Amino acid sequence: MTAQAGRDINFKCEVFQRTGSFKFRGACNAVMSLSDEAARHGVVTHSSGNHAQALALAASLRGIRAHVVMPSDSAKAKVAAVEGYGGRVIPCRPTLEDRERVARQVVTETGGTLIPPYDHPNVIAGQGTIALELIDQVADFDAIIVPVGGGGMISGITLAAKAIRPAIRVIGAEPLTVGDAAESKRLSTRQSATGGVTIADGLRTSLGDLTWPVVRDHVDSIACVSEEEIRAALSMVYERMKIVIEPSAAVGVAALMGPLRKRTDFGRCCVILCGGNVDLATLSSLIGAPV
Repeated sequence: MTAQAGRDINFKCEVFQRTGSFKFRGACNAVMSLSDEAARHGVVTHSSGNHAQALALAASLRGIRAHVVMPSDSAKAKVAAVEGYGGRVIPCRPTLEDRERVARQVVTETGGTLIPPYDHPNVIAGQGTIALELIDQVADFDAIIVPVGGGGMISGITLAAKAIRPAIRVIGAEPLTVGDAAESKRLSTRQSATGGVTIADGLRTSLGDLTWPVVRDHVDSIACVSEEEIRAALSMVYERMKIVIEPSAAVGVAALMGPLRKRTDFGRCCVILCGGNVDLATLSSLIGAPV
């Protein structure tokens, strides 16, 4: 794949993380940071899947309850995984507004601590450990390519990486159909997610109150990719690397093979393969069929 990208690439395979995505880092840090009194009432979140699974496992490891609000269109495999980790799943309509509304209601009913998917300081700090590991593991790289949804991962990576090596470029990647982060950067004003259709279901959310300032002030740039480019990158990783990734993880690869390919401001780079929780029943359609 280095030949196709025209540069040396290192992949950070968060698909091998517990629960199958980077989300376990932030969820575990947030859960383990709770006081004993707060933990006694459990934790609450809203998530389409990866953070939901991560929080359910983190709560189980601490011996507390996890109440997880999930949109009705969440992948069945992700819902099953949350329940398998001991989480209580509460369905809601597939909108950010309803996710947040139902989550607030559950907090009121249970007294649990709300740990949102990305806009939380301990979640962001946990995701930043990705950058700490990369700097320790990979010598002399110039840039990190990071898929962008709510911004928790790219914020944590950016803050950690630039605190140690300010010259590292952090470049976001997101689907063109939900390109609110790129548009926010362009306008210097936070934009809401468009609600557009994308197979990268983990990247449909908007930047948060905590993540937007980091993206605005410290992320170097954001590249957008088409659905066709995401599908092609997904197929390439499966065929060349033999690694199961979900569409959101293919977005960074798609950016590197597409809009970033001719960039000359960085050489050796790291790409975050952020998750591998794909519904195998729909995999063939994700790769081959149009949206």
